[in-house]
Amino acid sequence: MASALIAYEKKSNKNKLKFDTVKFYFNKGQNMPKKITNRFSVSYLQILDENGKVDKKLEPKIPDKDLISMYRWMVMAREFDERMLKLQRQGRIGTFGPSIGQEAAHCIPAYLMNEKDWMVGAFREAGARLIRGETMEQALHFYNGYEEGNAKPEGSNILPVSIIVGAQALHAVGIGYSLKYRKVKDAAVVTFFGDGATSEGDFHEAMNFAGVWQVPVVLICQNNQWAISLPRHKQTRSATIAQKGIAYDVPGIQVDGNDPLAMYVASKEALERAKSGGGPTLIEAVTFRMMMHTTADDPTKYRTDEEVEGWRPKDPLIRMKTYLINKNIWSDTKEEEMRAEVKKEIDEAVKNFEANPSFDSALVFDHTYGNKHYTFEEERTEFLAERAKEAENVKA
Repeated sequence: MASALIAYEKKSNKNKLKFDTVKFYFNKGQNMPKKITNRFSVSYLQILDENGKVDKKLEPKIPDKDLISMYRWMVMAREFDERMLKLQRQGRIGTFGPSIGQEAAHCIPAYLMNEKDWMVGAFREAGARLIRGETMEQALHFYNGYEEGNAKPEGSNILPVSIIVGAQALHAVGIGYSLKYRKVKDAAVVTFFGDGATSEGDFHEAMNFAGVWQVPVVLICQNNQWAISLPRHKQTRSATIAQKGIAYDVPGIQVDGNDPLAMYVASKEALERAKSGGGPTLIEAVTFRMMMHTTADDPTKYRTDEEVEGWRPKDPLIRMKTYLINKNIWSDTKEEEMRAEVKKEIDEAVKNFEANPSFDSALVFDHTYGNKHYTFEEERTEFLAERAKEAENVKA
């Protein structure tokens, strides 16, 4: 061990002690003394690769019915996203953020949750929200600007969409603390956020409190490589996002987020840790945002088609379908039947959504301000007149 003498040259000025200079004296040929206090590492998990090849040593024992059900939910999420994209382009709903390509990263954890668990999401977990009990009609109402879309089914334990980047992580930790304080058994919180959220103070505050309080929370970062137009390598210098848990003594693992089996194993372990009193877990699900950030975005302005196409073979749906076929529990015939059923459900939901006359488009004027204001009332009058005029034109 190298030795060093540190000498301070100081001056006294009444009650203040000033250190003007600091001089370091080292033995010749020796460096600053140091001692390793701890060593850290981050594990990476992949079980089913992009070619459908499975690692038999790591393959989890999942009942066939659950494998098929998880796959169906991922297909439902994909088909619903694609339908909403068409509706948005036709002007039938407003802006939304597609989750195409990220289905395994959020559908699998949601599938493993029980009725007592809480889901605290962002805005790119369409499939997870359906699994947890949110209806397609509610999602369509929300993305069409109706606040009623935030009214979740009673007992579903799911918070509304969080547009504020990273803020939901704090909400999740708060709910987790409540569960622990009230000694609620067999219950945990799962929160989702993107890689961009890990640069927000809210994320780090949530991680710190989660670690200190040892709350039953699973924090899942859907690292889709892009925070709107900012690429992953400009988002953080960290080699992994999972390692950010080390600073808060929160176990972290990096997972192939397009691998349904890896997400199953990592999420199951994290939920079991949370519910057994082992505290929080940070899961970095490495995936890719195949579409735009939201439908108001044009990704061709900041990324290349080559990058997108490079990720296409890693599609979680293709991977899962190949796995099921190789296990002899799936076929092209079953695929066609299932997709027809899914599309029929979506068609029915869209029909019900557009047939619902209970929401008045003028309600925005009732809920924007607490008190009436003459300028706002003038705008209401103008809006109602324009709406009546449009209705007359339709009749004509």
